[in-house]
Amino acid sequence: MFKNQQITKDIFYVGVNDRQKHKFENMLPLPNGVSYNSYLIMDEKTALIDTVDISFGDIFIDKIQSQLQGKPLDYLIINHMEPDHSGSIRLIRKYFPKMKIVGNSKTLSMVQGFYGLDDNTLEIKDGEILKLGNHKLEFIFTPMVHWPETIMTFDQTEKILFSGDAFGTFGTLDGAIVDADMNIDRYWDEMVRYYANIVGKYGSPVQKALQKLKSVDFQVICSTHGPVWKENISEVVDVYDQLSRYQGKEGVVIVYGSMYGNTELMAETVAQGLSEGGIKNIVVHNVSKTDSSYIIRDIFKYRGLIVGSPTYCNELYPEIDSLLRKIEIRGVKNRVFGCFGSFTWASAAVKRLTTFVETMKWETAEISVDEKQGLKKDNYQACLELGRQVATMMKNHVDDPAHCV
Repeated sequence: MFKNQQITKDIFYVGVNDRQKHKFENMLPLPNGVSYNSYLIMDEKTALIDTVDISFGDIFIDKIQSQLQGKPLDYLIINHMEPDHSGSIRLIRKYFPKMKIVGNSKTLSMVQGFYGLDDNTLEIKDGEILKLGNHKLEFIFTPMVHWPETIMTFDQTEKILFSGDAFGTFGTLDGAIVDADMNIDRYWDEMVRYYANIVGKYGSPVQKALQKLKSVDFQVICSTHGPVWKENISEVVDVYDQLSRYQGKEGVVIVYGSMYGNTELMAETVAQGLSEGGIKNIVVHNVSKTDSSYIIRDIFKYRGLIVGSPTYCNELYPEIDSLLRKIEIRGVKNRVFGCFGSFTWASAAVKRLTTFVETMKWETAEISVDEKQGLKKDNYQACLELGRQVATMMKNHVDDPAHCV
């Protein structure tokens, strides 16, 4: 029934699009959906690389069978065990009971743990090669990008890197699957959001993986999410290199919480000060309106962060507190920071923000603004000066090599 799209003469795309799910991992909004990519290699021996979310299992099986046309499926190669990629393993085994499940020791342990399968498996080692006939598949271990079992599979014959979640992006594939055949503009920000929220904590393992890949002559990247990369490989790798080094662009993210508009007015004033200081990339987020995944994306994208919060029950505004915890978990490094806050009868927010930045060990503005009740002339000027000071710090900022990985 299905005419599967070809990547090369022997390699076919058998993935699916998910336009139904509202939130990825029940956390991250999917306004443009997401693809679950899987690839089938047709040779003397056949090999399927990764599966798809079980919600699309029936369509997935139909696509595989349409391509095999009665041939057996000899191998299932697992690059990553998250259920959006491994969820159809048990279903595929029912259709192809003689199929060998290929993975490293950690992968095979997870296959048993998630799906109760421990027979007809093939454990592979780092650098090992599996011959399908004409195609030779080399296994490259990339632990903690972003689970401990993750690997990449390199087709030495076609020079294709099946990269697992690495180099992936949110967004469905709307007709075409290869970057050269589509407008890819919408994928760049979604690649950053994907990295920042899912891979962001693991900058050091990503750097190790990138170093390992320098000796691999890949000319195509087949990720498990988003386009197949052919024309834009250097740009894609550069995105991962910069993000994993925490090298933000010149720009400042202002994040604030506000119940009645007083802290919001402070945020607007700080933004004006930044502009007066020569910063052009200024992004202002109301933490109660913007999903945190987009805020974290922008924090990874830009070097400056200014946070404003009212005091709430002698603590930070709850959504600000939650965001800061997410930043801490991801271990974001090498940022320029400023803060401001407001209170009605007891001040606490600015103290909490100061404690946060001390934990992060970021470069911090000397000025912090703490206003009692409505914004007054002196603190209006102080907010302008906070913006100008952070702008100057941004202009003079030099990345700390010790914080690059």
